Amino acid sequence: MITEILDRAGVTADPAEVRQLLTTPAFTAQVDALAATLGRDPRQVRTEAAGYLREMGATHTRRAVDDWGRMSRWLTRAHDLVLDPEQLRRLRVLDRTQSLLFPFSHRSYLDGITVPAAVSRGGISPSFVLAGANLDVFPFNHLLRHSGFVYVRRSTADLPVYRLVLRAYLAELLRNRRNLCWSIEGGRTRTGKLRPPTYGVLHYLVDALDAEPGRRALIVPVSIVYEQLHEVRLMTDEARGMRKHPEDLRWLWNFGRSQRERFGRAYLEFGDPIPLRDRLAELRAGDPAGTHVVERVALETSHRINRATPVTTTAVVCLALLAADRALTLDEVLTTVAPLARYLIRRGRPVAGAANLTDRATIRRTLDDLVRSGVLAGYDEGTDTIWRIAPGQHLVAAFYRNNAVHVLVNRAIGELGLAAAAEGGENGLRTAHRETLRLRELLKFDFFFPSRAEFAEEMTTELALADPGQAAGLHEFTPAEARGWLEHTRPLVAHLVLRPFLDAYHVVADRLDATDESEPFDEERFLTECLRVGRQWALQKRLASEESVSLELFRPALRLARHRDLVESTSPGLAKRRADFLAEVHETVRLVNVIAALADQDRS
Repeated sequence: MITEILDRAGVTADPAEVRQLLTTPAFTAQVDALAATLGRDPRQVRTEAAGYLREMGATHTRRAVDDWGRMSRWLTRAHDLVLDPEQLRRLRVLDRTQSLLFPFSHRSYLDGITVPAAVSRGGISPSFVLAGANLDVFPFNHLLRHSGFVYVRRSTADLPVYRLVLRAYLAELLRNRRNLCWSIEGGRTRTGKLRPPTYGVLHYLVDALDAEPGRRALIVPVSIVYEQLHEVRLMTDEARGMRKHPEDLRWLWNFGRSQRERFGRAYLEFGDPIPLRDRLAELRAGDPAGTHVVERVALETSHRINRATPVTTTAVVCLALLAADRALTLDEVLTTVAPLARYLIRRGRPVAGAANLTDRATIRRTLDDLVRSGVLAGYDEGTDTIWRIAPGQHLVAAFYRNNAVHVLVNRAIGELGLAAAAEGGENGLRTAHRETLRLRELLKFDFFFPSRAEFAEEMTTELALADPGQAAGLHEFTPAEARGWLEHTRPLVAHLVLRPFLDAYHVVADRLDATDESEPFDEERFLTECLRVGRQWALQKRLASEESVSLELFRPALRLARHRDLVESTSPGLAKRRADFLAEVHETVRLVNVIAALADQDRS
């Protein structure tokens, strides 16, 4: 029945999964059961389901793949792609026996082009790419559908038939051992750091595995980071509330033309794979109800993406200039970067392209590249050439800096733990441990942390870098020792890594504290008020920079507040709990300012 409807609608039978679904009695039964639940005519629901299948159905044809390959090379010509052939070799072996699931970080429209192309060129079975329906742009949409692109709507809360069809379609892809690519974040980051994961696709894939006990699938986390990007300025404007322009044919043409200017390298890394079925079994053993299993898999995937993401030279140069907040000579940039370079080596963190961050030529080339793109401004008419953040470019520089924030967040939290210990009682170790765990809970909607036990081990490693005497095993230390470590260890990064986020939390906590708890909560109006008050605080220098005035930073803070039952709560004492939240954030900002003052001593 559904097949007849599809044929009359003029839908091609090319996509194998679409044809298989439409001839499967089980799928028709699912559609009819949903129709009964909704109290609708089954024939109408079948017609609707057939239309949705037509909308999302995709395949790979040689001609379309070849044509799209030529166009994708034109779209990505601003960057030279760097990847590890050995990683691809290992994935080719794994590709023979199971579906490979490639959730990738999303910093650019280029990601959804570059990742599947790299997979296919590496000799791995072509992937089906889950793309936003906003990119369903005529006439290229037909080409992309025959190149494996599956257009998925972002908002499906009021479309139960669509959700059923999408769930069934993804299950059919997995049943046929297809490979999949999608953005784990659901949309591009506007800040440069990895956004919280979305769970919808992963939920459907887990359900599909549960329904097919013999199927296997491997999550392969994918990181892709760029030395520079053409679209960063627009993304930072959107983070501050500017309306996003819809994608259409003119947009696609302009985007392609913008890639004429060479913008360096793109670095693609595959993280440690996660055998999905095995991991689900492990998690369910500790959580028989399975309440948070999918969320934990998604968070672990994001954590592994971060671990695979290398630090770019662009990121460390922007970090140095944002830290100084003034023009620097090449020697001053190198002096600022050197402690960070040593830290990355000691922690074994990857640097993009194995670049030497203390090499003068490498840093000078990056400075000049950032001048050419307008992020930095240079001045060479005095005794020395100097560089500074160009007017209006601080948010762009912060985007690039935040590409590396994931490797510094533990360091930053460790510094705040020591700062609390320096002001606490005699048991500095206990104070520092308590403070770092508190910060892990405070920041868990902005950063990806491992389990509490693994996090404690990582904090021990950070402490050992501050005091080599701790390497042999933790021992007690006094507040005076904690102060001494903070005064002598370098780099100090808490104010650079955490203050932009904590300042945004401060705005949200303040506005929440001022909100009348008896009135209905309007999230859009609340966030608009946060933007307005944030701009005021930035002008008053109550915030370190305008970087904190961002919807991308306000939303995780509001998610934390919801998690703590501080938004639309029926529990008693809401006003007191909101005030306590504001006090906690205020105290954390104060500790960050303690670190900032110590860092300022280096520059004075």
